[in-house]
Amino acid sequence: MGSGQVTDWQGKNVTVAGLGVSGIPAAKVLHGLGAKVTVVNDGDDARAREQAAELEALGVTVRLGDGATLPEGTELVVTAPGWKPDKPLFTAAHEAGVPVWGDVELAWRLRELDGRKAAPWLCVTGTNGKTTTTQMLASILKAAGLRTAAVGNIGVSLLDAVLGEEPYDVLAVELSSYQLHWAPSLRAHSATVLNLAPDHLDWHGSMEAYAKDKGRVYEGNQVACVYNVADKATEDLVREADVEEGCRAVGFTLGAPAPSQLGVVDGILVDRAFVENRQQNAQELAEVSDVRPPAPHNIANALAAAALARAFGVPAKAVRDGLRAFTPDAHRIAHVADVDGVAYVDDSKATNTHAAQASLAAYESIVWIAGGLAKGATFDELVAKSAKRLRAAVLIGADRALIREALARHAPEVPVVDLERTDTGAMLAAVQEARRLAVEGDTVLLAPACASMDMFINYNQRGDMFAQAVGELGT
Repeated sequence: MGSGQVTDWQGKNVTVAGLGVSGIPAAKVLHGLGAKVTVVNDGDDARAREQAAELEALGVTVRLGDGATLPEGTELVVTAPGWKPDKPLFTAAHEAGVPVWGDVELAWRLRELDGRKAAPWLCVTGTNGKTTTTQMLASILKAAGLRTAAVGNIGVSLLDAVLGEEPYDVLAVELSSYQLHWAPSLRAHSATVLNLAPDHLDWHGSMEAYAKDKGRVYEGNQVACVYNVADKATEDLVREADVEEGCRAVGFTLGAPAPSQLGVVDGILVDRAFVENRQQNAQELAEVSDVRPPAPHNIANALAAAALARAFGVPAKAVRDGLRAFTPDAHRIAHVADVDGVAYVDDSKATNTHAAQASLAAYESIVWIAGGLAKGATFDELVAKSAKRLRAAVLIGADRALIREALARHAPEVPVVDLERTDTGAMLAAVQEARRLAVEGDTVLLAPACASMDMFINYNQRGDMFAQAVGELGT
């Protein structure tokens, strides 16, 4: 499909796979460039028909209820990132020699459209912490006076960012493993894989395939590949990446940093990577207290964001100012209230065991509210590593028995309340049980380690109902 100039698209037959937050913008952009666009979609519900009517009014062809068949004459497929690679549409495309791109790949190819100056991409991926790190990075870049935005998997369209009338200086780009799978040409200025733990294995097929797709973010990096010193798998991905000459491996650690690393010394975030004579010198960036909340995993997020910003040449003061200005999204280890000397913390976003383990590691004495849809996860490692911090556990949701059994094996002394109810009052009951079990100085922590859809619309509603239940404790 060429370089992405306007003449490359005129009259080209492009199939867009999937309506929704990525498919509709892609279809509109490609149609505007003169391509002959056909959108295929598995669903044929009222919402899909409404979206189809909007596109058909522009002259886009839409096929609802048939996402499996490759339209005749297709020269390129642009897919929504969540469509699995084994779908028949992609098999047909492969057999026909038709390339398949995701919306990230399309944005990458279009970033120099009409001769515009392309903003460099600083890319963030990993199993957990992507959104927070990307938002921290954007805050730091803004503090340095740069025109930037947090885009990609974070919900802001990359196509809008690269095709906007006023160009950005640099983009902070969150990328999921799905998006990376469909972005073969992406070459970032600098990038990080924050951590790796089993997730989305039903989509990728194996942990090896999942890690490989995450590792794509390092391919062709120009300045820095930022890895997690505590997670060797991320460093291994850096070693395997084919990068530009002179690109450096830069680690981040919660301990004292070695040369070419960022880390923590006496409550100070310090840089020994982007300084002169890094064998001898270090640059103070910020204090741990500048990071909100100052939980260990969030300090790691801040260090990764700082490393990417420093790779782009941002001064130390902007790192401090950006971290101070950053406000985390709701439901991410958010302090809700103190009641009778007990802290209540909402980390409903901890939807897998890796995220829950990081959350549990932030507190010393915990009454843990957990459970939901396990998505195939096991809980033995999580419970074994966290057992010494648990005062009690209150379990909810469809797969709570899996957590109960892990607690029986690895923390048999921990009292467990197993709540069978799944109605809207279940969270209030859980919070009331947690209050009964907690003593002054404890933390009641909602870190479910599970998805929410068995009982709630999403993790946001789950967190909101937790906060509402905590609010009722004092009434």
